[in-house]
Amino acid sequence: MSESAGIISKVWNFANVLRDDGVGYGDYLEQITYLLFLKMADEFSKPPYNRDTNIPEAYNWESIATKKGAELELHYITLLRELGQATGTLGQIFTKAQNKIQDPSKLSKIIDMIDKEAWSTMGSDLKGKIYEGLLEKNAEDTKSGAGQYFTPRALIRAMVECVQPKPMKTIVDPACGTGGFFLAAYDYLTRKGNTLDREQKEFLKNKTFHGNEIVANTRRMCLMNMFLHDIGEIDGTSFISSADALISDEGVRYDYVLANPPFGKKSSMTITNEEGEQKKEELSYNRQDFWATTSNKQLNFLQHIKTLLKINGEAAVVLPDNILFEGGAGETVRKELMKTTELHTILRLPTGIFYANGVKANVLFFDNRPASKDAWTKEVWIYDYRTNIHHTLKKKTMGLEDLREFIELYSPENRHKRKQNWSPENEEGRWRKFSYEEILARDKTNLDIFWLKDKSLADLDNLPDPDILAFEIIQSIEAGLDCFREIYSEISPE
Repeated sequence: MSESAGIISKVWNFANVLRDDGVGYGDYLEQITYLLFLKMADEFSKPPYNRDTNIPEAYNWESIATKKGAELELHYITLLRELGQATGTLGQIFTKAQNKIQDPSKLSKIIDMIDKEAWSTMGSDLKGKIYEGLLEKNAEDTKSGAGQYFTPRALIRAMVECVQPKPMKTIVDPACGTGGFFLAAYDYLTRKGNTLDREQKEFLKNKTFHGNEIVANTRRMCLMNMFLHDIGEIDGTSFISSADALISDEGVRYDYVLANPPFGKKSSMTITNEEGEQKKEELSYNRQDFWATTSNKQLNFLQHIKTLLKINGEAAVVLPDNILFEGGAGETVRKELMKTTELHTILRLPTGIFYANGVKANVLFFDNRPASKDAWTKEVWIYDYRTNIHHTLKKKTMGLEDLREFIELYSPENRHKRKQNWSPENEEGRWRKFSYEEILARDKTNLDIFWLKDKSLADLDNLPDPDILAFEIIQSIEAGLDCFREIYSEISPE
């Protein structure tokens, strides 16, 4: 067994042992994050780095590596509480930190495992592989809800290959989750064949990426994921804000937006009245830069993303189907989006690729443009990778190769050389363009456009395999239940 495989095996074995004790992947991942940060900070505080990591000596790595039993448990709890009050990145990592490993002997074994490795000199590919693997395992635990923060990596890589981010440009994700889009963009910019000079490398490491993540645990995982992939400095300023991105426009503009805003149609908050009764109220963001005021979370994110872009900035955003057809505010937003940006591409995604149940989503690609009396969108190209496509999370997962045809037809090098593969003679072509005038003529400016025939409806011999069919039925039922739960939560008091 190679050294790298051995380390990965150790990390996974501890995850499984703790799971038997009732410690889920999410809780294990939290503790790994705290301990790895402390160990790497300790390594960076020594030669040849000699950095001031701002961690008090009483709560550094050596302070826990030398303790055992009840003394270790008590000190670890104190350490998490004290470091959570720090400022900057240190405070972000340890915000609301708690010890979830109640057995001091198992905590001690994890500390020993981490202590035996020189993490600062270990390749970022290996460190990233370990951590990304844990993140994906955590996402598979559907009961924890962690899946909503994990976008399929094949989809992310396809989006990045279409956008092709350039060096010395800024990238923002206003709902960055565990940082998947940042990592894919970083890998794209540093892959073989891309030679970056010293200035470009420094910009990529410390100035390229910016984001928001309001969930403390997810934010710390994102920060650690970045550090392990050699993005940012362990003693530097955090580039992930804990603020709600939708609250206001902070005035900063970016070259690229890559994002998958959180699932859930409505934004809401819990209100307590004078009698102590609680009820949920829909939350609408009153922003003058928005085209429409709405409680629809995804419509708000779409409007916010438009605001974030520099002139000629590019966006690739995963959004649910309702964005394409909903009336009222949805219609207003679609019309304004097509007027003020060049909405040039929509990728229709299949079900069965997200950890959330029954999600029907699309990727919208658009470029921001300067003010003009004429609409910037002239035609919208749509690739239907949904009709007659069947994926599951385990037996038939979606890979990058499944999206290779879309990437090639997207023509990243020159979008003006695109060619349809649909025609009246080839009605099974998945790549088709629609003019701005055609879309405006549709009821409510509906962008939920499809033309392929569902073969399973016309021919029972074309039904998918039984396991895939069963999976899709389960997904549909669970998605329906989720919708009913959301409705119930809105009309029922806490």
